[in-house]
Amino acid sequence: MFESAAPLRAEFAELETRLADPELHTDVARARRVGRRYAELTPIVTALDSYDRLTEDLAAARELATEDPAFAAEAETLRGQLDAVTERLTRLLAPRDPNDSGDALIEIKSGEGGEESALFAADLLKMYTRYAESRGWKVEVLDAQDTDLGGYKSVTVAVKAPAVGEPDQMPYGVLKFEGGVHRVQRVPVTESQGRVHTSAVGVLVMPEVEETEVAIDENDLRIDVFRSSGPGGQGVNTTDSAVRITHLPTGIVVSCQNERSQLQNREQAMRMLRSRLLAAAEEEAASAASAARKSQVRTVDRSERIRTYNYPENRIADHRIGFKAHNLDAVLDGELQPVISALQEADTAARLSTPAS
Repeated sequence: MFESAAPLRAEFAELETRLADPELHTDVARARRVGRRYAELTPIVTALDSYDRLTEDLAAARELATEDPAFAAEAETLRGQLDAVTERLTRLLAPRDPNDSGDALIEIKSGEGGEESALFAADLLKMYTRYAESRGWKVEVLDAQDTDLGGYKSVTVAVKAPAVGEPDQMPYGVLKFEGGVHRVQRVPVTESQGRVHTSAVGVLVMPEVEETEVAIDENDLRIDVFRSSGPGGQGVNTTDSAVRITHLPTGIVVSCQNERSQLQNREQAMRMLRSRLLAAAEEEAASAASAARKSQVRTVDRSERIRTYNYPENRIADHRIGFKAHNLDAVLDGELQPVISALQEADTAARLSTPAS
């Protein structure tokens, strides 16, 4: 049934050999790529081994049951185990985004709603940070433009796992569904008459990209330096350490002012640029793809309203899958897993229903 997975076994064996070679580990980036692929294939090969063993055991039990009825019960047990492994293998082998097993960059930008939107951007950052911490992931702020009241006009963070794991357990594979417009309905702290306002925040989730994975020509970059600033334009640095990088062919602009040195800010900005370039390239490629593929790519489209957070009703609603729950306070405190799990299930169902190309 899973004969087409045979090449994966061969690739897995080759990766095991490469990982055992000390020379591989002299190149950290290459070793990480090999380790990531190995971690992707491990659950598949393990499930394939279980499938083969259970298939053989079931055939033997059925043959023995013709002579000894006692083996009939064992055959039923084995049949149930084989069905479970078959379902797991089907899910593991379904087409998926190759970036799923990587780390993620999350960019949160205030939108409609002014200061209230900036405050909610801070709330979303806190939600993602607490959720990441609950999974043992590290959150690193790459760039932040804050406001006088403690909100964010824009903030970009990197979310990194301590080790490589299964794709649907890694930062990008989990958090990519957060891309889109997040709408909040509540009474702003700036509202004196207690009226509920609606504001919006845009979220973009991108895979963290290794330096060797995206080629960038230095001649395509315009690099400007400027003085870092804090809330209200107050100077927080007396040197021109902040960096703005413009990728001339695409017009993509990234900036970073969080670090003390110009070199550190440049390195962080380049991390963001690599991820933005990869995301733009994939979006362009997807625009010519099938409708099914487009529906998956929309999960990272910041122009699509994906979720509403209603404070008066303590309600969260995800409009893509019809998910609703009245535990908004818990979700904002980092208990995001039920929403994520529902989105992952919907995505898996969509991938399973999409014919292989």
